[in-house]
Amino acid sequence: MSNPTIYDVAQRAGVSISTVSRVLNRPERVNKKTRERVLAAIDELGFIPKAEAIARARKSTRRIGVLAPFFTAPSFVLRLRNASSTSFFSFPSFMQRLRGVFSALADLPYELVIYNVDSVARRDAYLSTLPVSRRLDGLIVMALPFDEAVAQRLLKHRLETVLIEAPRAEFCSVDIDNVAGGRLAAEYLVRKGHRRCAFVGDAEVTPYALRNSEMRLEGYRQALADAGIPLPDAYISRAPHGLEQARRQGHALLDLPQPPTAVFAASDTQAMGVLKAARERGVRVPDDLAVIGFDDLDIADYIGLTTVRQPLEESGRVAVELLLARLTDRSREVQHVHLPLTIVERETA
Repeated sequence: MSNPTIYDVAQRAGVSISTVSRVLNRPERVNKKTRERVLAAIDELGFIPKAEAIARARKSTRRIGVLAPFFTAPSFVLRLRNASSTSFFSFPSFMQRLRGVFSALADLPYELVIYNVDSVARRDAYLSTLPVSRRLDGLIVMALPFDEAVAQRLLKHRLETVLIEAPRAEFCSVDIDNVAGGRLAAEYLVRKGHRRCAFVGDAEVTPYALRNSEMRLEGYRQALADAGIPLPDAYISRAPHGLEQARRQGHALLDLPQPPTAVFAASDTQAMGVLKAARERGVRVPDDLAVIGFDDLDIADYIGLTTVRQPLEESGRVAVELLLARLTDRSREVQHVHLPLTIVERETA
């Protein structure tokens, strides 16, 4: 069918025109089965919304989208142009990545459009409809894995996409090795002479995001085993991610009959919670308890936290560079960039 209309899509999907419009503009408000039926009709007919058709004719919208789990609060879309502050974001690691995106786009004529993901439904809704309706030149997806159907829709509609973590062969990506990061932490503590090493990580991982905490634990456990050091279940503490939860985890580990002499936390936030527990009990750090985190957030330097550094801002900058290179030349090969992890030694371990 040449030049199919929204009416054709509605008829093919067996829904109203208003339902098609909602799928295109507010996909999270349409149930999954209906949304998939409408999207299937769009794909079958080759339907292109009018605004998107105009944007394609112009060759560029001058908009870059970023999709990530920035908040746990209700989602919204935020458009930022030449923004300089990201202090309103809930998760510090994503904030620093986004700062890298900002810096790479600072002098370029692009508007940055941020899409927050706080549920599986919202992730799937955005990834299903953004290729069709959002009028973006390109998309950066942070730490959100997706399935083959979504990948094919992104490719079919030629929405150039770069992934930060959760890499796929078909898309440019920027990644780190979380298992290797856990190994680095363990090897560092072993070199410092520790034999009672504990772990503080996440108990509940959102179903739409990566299980980074478990990957870091895997590497940590492997390296300890290689050194002949066991990691008993009592030394593995999991709880919902957060500063207060980590403080409680720290207290629980220190309450053990034979408490650990070192703790590796899966994030700097959790490491800070453990440090607070140690301070509340009068436990000397690092003399009685060494604490090492993961991320190297801005605050880590201020509090003297030893941590596994991942290049957060650099990952954002590199993602933009990969995206712009592909937008300039679609024939460029897909590139996969692996950023190194390093131990930053400070006062806590």
